[in-house]
Amino acid sequence: MIQRTLVLVKPDGVQRGLIGEIVRRLEGRGLKLMALKMIRITPELAGRHYAEHKGKPFFDGLVKFITSGPVVATIWEGREAVTVVRTLMGSTDPLKAAPGTIRGDLALDLGMNLIHGSDSPQRAEVEIGLFFKPDEIHDYVRTADRWIVE
Repeated sequence: MIQRTLVLVKPDGVQRGLIGEIVRRLEGRGLKLMALKMIRITPELAGRHYAEHKGKPFFDGLVKFITSGPVVATIWEGREAVTVVRTLMGSTDPLKAAPGTIRGDLALDLGMNLIHGSDSPQRAEVEIGLFFKPDEIHDYVRTADRWIVE
């Protein structure tokens, strides 16, 4: 099933110059980039994005971190895109992430794990709506698709 998912390169990924590497890995897997922008997440947007964690001990730290610098927000499309992205990201704890994954290869710390990806197709829809207006999403025919999927 063709899906769309939100991916954020978090402030640590931006500061470390890993935007291109992360985008390269997602494109290399065959996902199609539908939208990309650099933004500063406001505390209000962060609160809406992390609403399910409100009241948990780590909530304030999440908000403080995600608002600490620019992030790169992207939308990716492809077959089972949510699962594909989550597999490419690796475990939330980089020390448990498999080699070959973004976190397994590029991160060391649970709090500085470089990337966020939607955890379900339903959540992807909500998150895409938080970060992008419909006219910022670019649907287009990618000629390479015939070489990626049957």
